[in-house]
Amino acid sequence: MKKDIAGREDLLILVTRFYEKLLADASISYIFTDVAKIDLSHHLPVLVDFWDSILFQSDTYHKNAMQPHLDLHRQSPLQKHHFETWLRYFKESIDELFEGKIAFLAKERATSIAMVMQIKTIQLS
Repeated sequence: MKKDIAGREDLLILVTRFYEKLLADASISYIFTDVAKIDLSHHLPVLVDFWDSILFQSDTYHKNAMQPHLDLHRQSPLQKHHFETWLRYFKESIDELFEGKIAFLAKERATSIAMVMQIKTIQLS
């Protein structure tokens, strides 16, 4: 039996695995490498802060998560398949590593986030 997501260390393991999957898929990796030009050493801790606040109500994330994605969409339009791929890899990463109440909640929240972001980007188009 796998353990549940218990805190920041688990979240770092999760987002690291998730980005391994994203960056290995040419259908979506270019968004992160060529358009956003993310620096993983900076980006992963921000993601840990975000998910820590979402799943454990910590006070670690104080940014607007939507705005960078809207800006990104203006540079390179995000399509439905991008959101589907993002969500599939996120859920796969959780399922490979964890199970339990928080893992389930993370998948539910990710589904909601993907849906809201997709709606917001469509509104910009």
